[in-house]
Amino acid sequence: MAFFIETFDKPDSQELRRAHRREHLDYLAANKHLLLACGAKLDDESEVPTGGVYLLDVDERGEAETFIARDPFTQEGLFSEIRISAWRKAFLDGQSYV
Repeated sequence: MAFFIETFDKPDSQELRRAHRREHLDYLAANKHLLLACGAKLDDESEVPTGGVYLLDVDERGEAETFIARDPFTQEGLFSEIRISAWRKAFLDGQSYV
């Protein structure tokens, strides 16, 4: 099963994000086998990151919860909110799963 994780940065947290970006990217690289996709959400006007989106290929919700809890951004308190939803692949990378 796949899970969709959406994160929301706390207001005025760009410095915190910058300070821990390398650790965050290293964490993602170490766990790339779990990632279907991942990236920052950007403000439409300024392109400043406002949170993130993760699509994880894990078996259970608890694994998705553990994954995001171990992310350095989470551990450093960047996020004001984290939402996790089960996600069913219909199309990914131009391939149909239906």
